[in-house]
Amino acid sequence: MPEDFEESVSQDLNWQKYAGIWRRRGLLFFTALFVGWIAVWGGSWFMPSIYRSGTLILIEQPTVPQQFVVPNIAGDLQDRLNTITQQILSRTRLWHIIGNLNLYPDERQRMTADDVVERMRKDIEIELVRSPGRDELTSFNVYFSARDPRVAQQVTSELTNLFISENLEVRQQESENTTAFLASQVEQARQSLAEQEEKVREFKERHLGELPGQLQSNLQILEGLQSQLHAEEDALERAKQQNVYLDSLLTQYRTVQKSGKTGEAAPEGLPALDHELDRLRAQLSDLLSHYTERHPDVRKVREQIAQDEKMKARILADLRNTPAAPQSGNAIGASDEGEAKSSAPMAELQSQLKVNQIEVVNRQRTIEGLKADIGQYQARLNQAPLMEQQLADLTRGYDQSRANYDSLLAKKNDSALATNLERQQQGEHFRILDPPSLPVKPYSPDRLKLSGVGLLAGLGLGLLLALGVEVTDDRIYGEEGFRQLVPMDVIAEIPNIFNRREETLRRRRLWLQWATAVAVVVTIVAASAVSYLRG
Repeated sequence: MPEDFEESVSQDLNWQKYAGIWRRRGLLFFTALFVGWIAVWGGSWFMPSIYRSGTLILIEQPTVPQQFVVPNIAGDLQDRLNTITQQILSRTRLWHIIGNLNLYPDERQRMTADDVVERMRKDIEIELVRSPGRDELTSFNVYFSARDPRVAQQVTSELTNLFISENLEVRQQESENTTAFLASQVEQARQSLAEQEEKVREFKERHLGELPGQLQSNLQILEGLQSQLHAEEDALERAKQQNVYLDSLLTQYRTVQKSGKTGEAAPEGLPALDHELDRLRAQLSDLLSHYTERHPDVRKVREQIAQDEKMKARILADLRNTPAAPQSGNAIGASDEGEAKSSAPMAELQSQLKVNQIEVVNRQRTIEGLKADIGQYQARLNQAPLMEQQLADLTRGYDQSRANYDSLLAKKNDSALATNLERQQQGEHFRILDPPSLPVKPYSPDRLKLSGVGLLAGLGLGLLLALGVEVTDDRIYGEEGFRQLVPMDVIAEIPNIFNRREETLRRRRLWLQWATAVAVVVTIVAASAVSYLRG
């Protein structure tokens, strides 16, 4: 119980202490509060009003889907936007806008052009807007601050037009540059392909007939030439046999004819012709065992047999008609006449012999030509692996050049299509979603915020002055102060005794203090309302 009583007495003493400080320093506190607040808030009204106009620019995707027309512009959208921003905020562009709209007339008289441009850069603000969750750039805001709201709107509109036109120009220029580069690469690839085609053409012309694709035809031709060579060799052998036969037949005929002229005993028959007929008959029998009568070889042998039998008959008839040896000079004329008559078979045999000899020569020439052709085709077949390797090397280079040309041509066509899309302004472009606004209230200074700042400053100043004066005051206002001065317990306390005049002054001071507090609070609230209503 004693402890509770002491604690209650201590709390009463603290409240009395604070109440006493309030009565003594309240007027000073509210006066300092009002002075600090009015200094900040009143100063805000001397600051020039700045109006900010803004516009929202939407980044629209291409109207044609990318699976049909692939854009040929490299780089990220934000990087390209940063590039466009740097171009628009360049000294040349901004100075042109300053001159056209007559911006910063006072600053241009006392500042350099670079300083004025830098001042304008500070008044421009670009704010990027991203889609939530995807962190994808979808739009951006352009702001410009000026003392005149209409000037702020005009400059914002000018900057917006610059962003739109610059984006179109940059995209179109990049697209055209890409297409031009691909066109130059296509031309180089076309020249390289033409050179490879020329090399392949020259190689094929130089090695015509030796190419790997002609290997099968060369084999077939070689087989045909070899078959033809065998046929020619057989024909040559037959022609030689025929030559021997005709020569022996002619010799026998001459012998028989000479014997008839000299009266000597003539040999019977013509063995060579009979032997030839026997050979042909045997050949005919062999052919008939394999073929019919209508076979060409059978017909040819029959014709030969008939021809030889006819010749035999003529020769025998000619030999029978040959006159005997002449007995007197009167028979010379008859002998000459018989010799003339008997010379017809011999002339025919001689003619056949000559034809046969010519045939032998021709056959030999043909065989030599066939052997030369066979050697040439055999050389081609021997060179086939080497030709195949060389042609493969040339074809590989040609195929690579062709693939490179086709790839570049396809890319160039796609790039040209994308360029046409950009020229028609159907690619990715900027569109004004919210036109530049005409500001009605100033953007800065924020007088309501400054009023709050002034209020905080006044509170700080009032507390600092009130506590400072209270601390530096050496008068004693209570038991605690007395105890600090004299280390003795207080037995009794004499209350303040005021006369009528002092009591009146004390009450007036208290009323003045409360009136001041109310006036300061009302003034601050009213001023804050005015600041809010006026922007």
